[in-house]
Amino acid sequence: MTLRTPRAWTVAAFAILVGAILGSGTAMLESLARPFRIGDFAPGAIGVKDGPLPVVDASEIMHDFGSVGVGATGFHEFVVGNSGRAALVLTRGATSCTCTVSDFEASEGGSPGRTKTVEPGSSTKIKVQWRGKGDGGPFRQQATILTNDPRRPEIAFMVEGIVVPTWKAFPQSVVLSKLSTGASTEATVKLFTFGAEPPVVTATSLQDAQASHFFSVFSSPLEPADIRSEPGATGGILLTLKVQPGLPIGPIKQVIQIVLRIPEEVTIDLPLEGSVSGDLALAGSAWDSSRQVLALGTVSSRVGLSTQLFLTAKGPHREAVHPIVREVVPPSLEILIGEAKPVGSGSVIRIPLTITIPPGSSSVNHLGSPQAPAGRIVLETGLPESPTLTILICVAIGP
Repeated sequence: MTLRTPRAWTVAAFAILVGAILGSGTAMLESLARPFRIGDFAPGAIGVKDGPLPVVDASEIMHDFGSVGVGATGFHEFVVGNSGRAALVLTRGATSCTCTVSDFEASEGGSPGRTKTVEPGSSTKIKVQWRGKGDGGPFRQQATILTNDPRRPEIAFMVEGIVVPTWKAFPQSVVLSKLSTGASTEATVKLFTFGAEPPVVTATSLQDAQASHFFSVFSSPLEPADIRSEPGATGGILLTLKVQPGLPIGPIKQVIQIVLRIPEEVTIDLPLEGSVSGDLALAGSAWDSSRQVLALGTVSSRVGLSTQLFLTAKGPHREAVHPIVREVVPPSLEILIGEAKPVGSGSVIRIPLTITIPPGSSSVNHLGSPQAPAGRIVLETGLPESPTLTILICVAIGP
C-alpha cells in the first residue's frame, strides 16, 4: 500500500477552515465575557452623566382658557416636580409673542427670578399668562422652560382658547353733520357686550370739559331684539347723546368716555366729530372745507408766508359782526382784519382776514396729529348766537 502526501492547496484550504472556526468561537466567547461597547459609552447611557440625576415630572403641559375677552388677561399655573435624585434647575426659555412666563415661585426665604431650583421630591409652580389681542378668534401659544434633566431638556407648555370681544360699539364714532349753532340735535350709539353679566354704565364724560355743558349723555338697556341682532352679544346699552344749541361755529372734535362694568370696569372712548354752521362761514385758497381747517402745511421760517381768508356773515345780525382776535396759536402768526364790505345785494357781508407768518418765526409743529395738535385763531364775532369763532390751523414752521 502506497501513502500519498496531501497536496499543498489541500493543506492550505484545511488550515483556513480551521482558523475561521477557531476565530469565530474566540470572538463569541469574548463577546459573552464583556458587554458590547461603542467607543467609551454603553448604548443606553449616551449623553447621560454618571451619578444622581434630576427627573422632570410635568403631567400637565396644556391648558384651555376657554373664552378670553379682547384685552383681558388669562393665566394658568403649571406644576413641575422633580422625581429624581439630584436638584432640578429650570430656566425660562422662548415664548410666543402674546404669551409670557411670570417669575418663578420663590422658595422659602428666597426671591423670584429667571432660574428656579427644585430639590428632589419637591415641586414648583410656573405661571403662564396670555393677553387677548386682535379682533377675536381661536389662539394657541407656547412657553418653553429649559431644564437640566438630560432626558427632557425642555418643557413646552401650551395654552389655547378663543378670543371674544368684550364690547362693540355701533357706530364706532358719532358724526354730527349739518349742525347749526342755534339748533339742538341728538345721536344714538349701541354698545353690545359679550360677557356673562349684564353691562352697567357707571360714568360718562367728555374729554374737553369746557364744551361739556353743550352735551348730555343718557344710557338705557338695549331691547332684546337689538341684542339678538349682533351675533354672540349677551347684553347691550343704548347711549343717547343730546346736543344743546349755542355751540361755537367750527369743527367739533371730542371724545365721549364711558365707564362700563362687564363685570370688570373698562373705559370706552367714542370719537365725536362734526362741524357747526351758522350765519358765519369761511372761504379761501388754503381753506380745507372738508376738514374745516386752514391748511398751511410746512413753512420755511427764512421765507415766511402770507395767505388770505374771507369771513362771510349773513342773517339779521350781519351788520353786527366786527371780529376781534382773542387768541392765536402759534403766537408768531400775525392776523390783520380788513374792512367789511357787502356782497351783491348786501344780504352777505364779507370780511378779509390776512394771516402772515413773518420770516424768522420760531419753529413749531401744529400739523394736527395727536402729537402735534392744530393751531388756532379765536375770534370774538359780535353775533349773539355765535359770540366766538375758532379757526383751526394746520401748520409747521421749520428752518
